Amino acid sequence: MALNNEERMKWFTEARFGMFIHWGIYAIPARGEWIKSQERISDEDYQQYFEEFNPVNYDPVRWARIAKAAGQRYVVMTSKHHDGFCLFDSKFTDYKATNTPAKKDLVKEYVDAFRNEGLKVGFYYSLLDWHHPDYPAYGDAHHPMRDNEAYKGQQRDLSKYIDYMHNQVKELLTNYGEIDVIWFDFSYDDMKGETWKATELVNMVRQLQPRIIIDNRLGGNIKARNPEIYAGDFASPEQIIPPEGITDEDGKPIPWEACITLNDHWGYCSADKNYKSPKQIIRALVECVSKNGNLLLNVGPNAKGEIPEESIYILEQVGKWMDKNSDSIYGCGAAALPKPEWGRYTQKGKLVYAHIYDKTVGPINLRGLGGKIKKARLLSDRSEIKVHKPWNATEYPDDAFIDFAGASLPDEIDTVVELELN
Repeated sequence: MALNNEERMKWFTEARFGMFIHWGIYAIPARGEWIKSQERISDEDYQQYFEEFNPVNYDPVRWARIAKAAGQRYVVMTSKHHDGFCLFDSKFTDYKATNTPAKKDLVKEYVDAFRNEGLKVGFYYSLLDWHHPDYPAYGDAHHPMRDNEAYKGQQRDLSKYIDYMHNQVKELLTNYGEIDVIWFDFSYDDMKGETWKATELVNMVRQLQPRIIIDNRLGGNIKARNPEIYAGDFASPEQIIPPEGITDEDGKPIPWEACITLNDHWGYCSADKNYKSPKQIIRALVECVSKNGNLLLNVGPNAKGEIPEESIYILEQVGKWMDKNSDSIYGCGAAALPKPEWGRYTQKGKLVYAHIYDKTVGPINLRGLGGKIKKARLLSDRSEIKVHKPWNATEYPDDAFIDFAGASLPDEIDTVVELELN
């Protein structure tokens, strides 16, 4: 029996926190995953990275344990990025990891490792391909040779590329067991929708993997009242958290996931040390959940196959907070309350979680919750928090109040109080 969208999406809206992994031969020049396009590098000059790629320290079991310890419940890794290099053993190209000094199917090891740790497993697959001889080059918006006159007038048969792309997606969804997410990236100009034969592609995906969920980057309108078959199961805002979550034309919530980098690049960039703090990441995660969304947080391993130490440190700190507070994240969504001035709310049934960022002067005001709270507990240790009405708050009869002794909060990043409502 076919699953409806809500059944397919259930694990996703429960999980709330995932890991994105951008990895490929661009880790060698170490200037980000768009380097081939940005620096107008030819296939010939880019070939050196293919011939050198040998991630001797690739340990997907360690990666999986890092993700799990951070509290991440699912992962999406690049099987092929825009440069066309495949981390998997595709029979439709020689441009793959098994033909580099790595000499192995890196995707298979990834799938096995993360699945063994109990995480949901996904594939990112680039619709663009700057290596394929039939992908549009001269005049394209992004191709490295877009303004190289030598490529003008070349005969390129896009239909051959589309067949190649469909064949590779079929391989990915046939050869690695059950896959939970397919993350297509991305549509632009005329390269969208049926240019990709998107309806046919999605029908094939659903047939091969009935439980899989699909992002919204094939070019459809996920917000429409009657979206295209290829509009996707969830929206994917990039490097931004939507101000009020995401809804369709009728105002109904749409599942969504903000994909966010830890520094300023997706792929490994050795010079980029502009890392976000654990506090920023924790609060970004809470913000996503408070708006019915997920956070897909990126790491970009280096050419040796190592997740950067800075990324590991941040994930470890996030994991320490999650160890104590994950009940306020997993399975939670927006609360039926306005955003408080001191932080945010998340909610799961009768449990409302107050994420308190700022120690106010005087007691902390829980607007509109007067007489509605059965009990309050500090989530990190289940200690009692007294709900009371201060002597000086008689003119706020509809509000409840809690307090913390001293000048600071128990957790300056995010002190979470679980409020059980009547």
